[in-house]
Amino acid sequence: MFDDFTLISGPCLLEDHGLNLEIARELAHMSRERSLPIVFKASFDKANRSRFDAERGPGLAAGLEALARVKEGSELPILTDIHEPDQASEAAKVADILQIPAFLCRQTDLIIAAGETGKPVNIKKGQWVAPEDMAGAVGKARRAGAPEVAVTERGTFLGYGDLVVDMRAFQRVAQACGVPVIFDGTHSVQRPGRADGSSGGDPEFVPALVRAAVAAGCDGLFLEVHPDPASAPSDGSNMLPLAQLGALLDDVLAIRGALGAGGTSSARSEP
Repeated sequence: MFDDFTLISGPCLLEDHGLNLEIARELAHMSRERSLPIVFKASFDKANRSRFDAERGPGLAAGLEALARVKEGSELPILTDIHEPDQASEAAKVADILQIPAFLCRQTDLIIAAGETGKPVNIKKGQWVAPEDMAGAVGKARRAGAPEVAVTERGTFLGYGDLVVDMRAFQRVAQACGVPVIFDGTHSVQRPGRADGSSGGDPEFVPALVRAAVAAGCDGLFLEVHPDPASAPSDGSNMLPLAQLGALLDDVLAIRGALGAGGTSSARSEP
């Protein structure tokens, strides 16, 4: 699943079927047009929202039904995140990849449950975790039975209100963990801890960071997209407008072509 340079993309949170399918079908078109593997992602529950009254999504049962409809309507593989161990086996009935959220990347029972499904696992690196320290999380997933594991980099906290992406992290994670390293270009521009308790963001910097990460050798991208980010119920302040994605992917493919399509895979050696 992670052998080729891959884009993981979709809305932060599942919405109505029409919007979910609109995004998925546009992603499928981009995948065919550019011969680029794309995985549709969306969450059925955002369990780590900043505020009690924030929108969380349709929940497990309705969310998996929605993801199954997207999968059938777009023919794209599906990724979704899980927050509790007992969600893993149910989510694996629909999802092709299970994702561990960044804030939960040290949760042993959760990672083991994901690995035991036999599905590939994408572990998002916590903003406080050193690249080399992800080896423990990767090892848990592998020992539990995950056939493939990837790690997604999304920046490191600087103070209380900003994230910084260290372009050395892609090589460091690959060398320490022996996995493909994906760059999350949208959460990396998130600004947590606003006065109203919600997160902000600087999406105008997404293209520059994505280009830099590709030049630095990441093995794939994670980009949340939406036709109208301002109307999105979650993470609208840092998502990339769907209409801008195609041009950015063209830049990505041009950079990879100029570099001979090299990624961090040459730095991987399973510990």
